[in-house]
Amino acid sequence: MERRAVIAGATGLVGGELVKLLLSRGDYSRIIVLVRRKLETVHERLEQLVVDYDALEELPGQLFENSDVYCTLGTTRKKAGSKEQFERVDYSYPMALGRLAKRHEAARLLIVTAMGSDESSLFFYSQVKGRVEKELQQLQLRRLHIFRPSLILGDRQEHRWGESAAAKLYARIPFVFGGPKSKYRPITAKEIAEGMLSTAMYGSKDDIIIPSHVIAEKAEQLREQS
Repeated sequence: MERRAVIAGATGLVGGELVKLLLSRGDYSRIIVLVRRKLETVHERLEQLVVDYDALEELPGQLFENSDVYCTLGTTRKKAGSKEQFERVDYSYPMALGRLAKRHEAARLLIVTAMGSDESSLFFYSQVKGRVEKELQQLQLRRLHIFRPSLILGDRQEHRWGESAAAKLYARIPFVFGGPKSKYRPITAKEIAEGMLSTAMYGSKDDIIIPSHVIAEKAEQLREQS
């Protein structure tokens, strides 16, 4: 039986690393990316499906049947341009994927949210992340894995001043994140991709909320298994 991965968010920081990782390994016979415009990457196992994200639920159901569905979608309010557009990318699109995964019995849905996700948060960003987490869990999918990374390190196309400053600080004083504070340690996009794949391959049904330091542990597990 072929193993199939469906990826939403392949052009982003984590999604890009995930595509590279999956193509470098043989875990999946088909890797399908849902994109607005095609990637430059060409590979015999890579299938690029140009989609309208506002009409995701019109996608063919067989795409999701027994598939591992990865959602690495995410933006910022500044980049999105408005609260409404931010909510569309970080809530509406993931929920559409969740409903497709439920309706067509996907093997699992793996989604990146954020540390501090909480629908009761005073911060809109964390509220939206918390709401999508809660409502995805209510769908009762076959398997749901929610990844909550801390500060994500990597080469972004757009500049985020706060994240850039924090990354430079961490590079100078990494010891600050030792011991009990290790759960706040910044994590690379590559580690998140590895942690997601590790969970898909070796995780249990109980691995639902996966905090940042556990993502790093799962990434290490994948490297040890390779």
